[in-house]
Amino acid sequence: MKIRILFCFVFIMLSAGSFAQSALGIKTYPFGVNLAGAEFGERMPGVFGEDYIYPTAGDLDYFKAKGLMLMRLPFKWERIQPVLGADLDQAELERMKKVVLLAQERNILVLLDMHNYCRRKEKGEYLIISSEELPALTVADAWRRLATEFKDFKNIWGYGLMNEPHDMPSKDTWFTIAQGIIDEIRTVDRQTSIVVAGDSWSSSLRWPVESDHLKELRDPSDALIFEAHIYFDHDGSGSYKAAFEKEMADDLTGVTRARPFVEWLKKNNKRGFVGEYGVPDNDPRWLNTLNKMLAYLQENGENGTYWAAGPWWGNHFMSVQPKNGNEQPQIKILSRYRFAR
Repeated sequence: MKIRILFCFVFIMLSAGSFAQSALGIKTYPFGVNLAGAEFGERMPGVFGEDYIYPTAGDLDYFKAKGLMLMRLPFKWERIQPVLGADLDQAELERMKKVVLLAQERNILVLLDMHNYCRRKEKGEYLIISSEELPALTVADAWRRLATEFKDFKNIWGYGLMNEPHDMPSKDTWFTIAQGIIDEIRTVDRQTSIVVAGDSWSSSLRWPVESDHLKELRDPSDALIFEAHIYFDHDGSGSYKAAFEKEMADDLTGVTRARPFVEWLKKNNKRGFVGEYGVPDNDPRWLNTLNKMLAYLQENGENGTYWAAGPWWGNHFMSVQPKNGNEQPQIKILSRYRFAR
């Protein structure tokens, strides 16, 4: 009986995101932060240091000190693979690997996030993946190459296939793209978790309607994690154009928007993750809403990463990057939630 229990425990620890955690001695699902910057800029591929930037060791040290042990690392497909079907750009790959290695040295887990919205900029025009000019197999090729390069790091929490797919040609388009990527990744990496974002901007509130069919995705390693996003303003965009009351928010707005996703996960016995949520820094009522949502996620065993931080956020109202040495008010809430139960 003891042997059977031990076997079950080991199996659970090596499934759905826990392989990297086990290697680093992290035994639960951590909360964290998006360290943005590598996805900045409209010029593609752009110039490093002018159009875009990567987080630094100091950034990692700061958020580790706050107990945030998971980093979602956005990057652009056009930069890591400037030519479709060709080798990855070695200079860009080294920049990404440097950040992952810095995180590994600090026992911080990393979610690689292709931040492309199911699109790619070619000759100044955004093409939708699955179009004649941009077949789905092209992004699957890119992910196979990425998995080959990153599979031996000990701290890759998952491969985030695509940030916020939206306005796709058909209901099944993103499903088909995702399945193709999963199949290609598994030819080179059978262990690392694969994080699949929901359709319709990954909306948690709309998940049961827009993303229910994603439960039919097949992974031979049974290590899929489904990613939703949640913002608390009226349209759920995260733009926060108006004050708290005009956005028709209240203490439980976040819980209300998280619940459809969380209940879907339970109903379908799936593992989930909230890849983005954020609030303005100018009204404590937003902080209370954030606090209640994080408590709800934690109580239901789901973790997430705050949007956002990173070296180039300046005075952005949602940023939790320290400003002139001063901590932002949101960090006091975030540091209360270190692990999902």
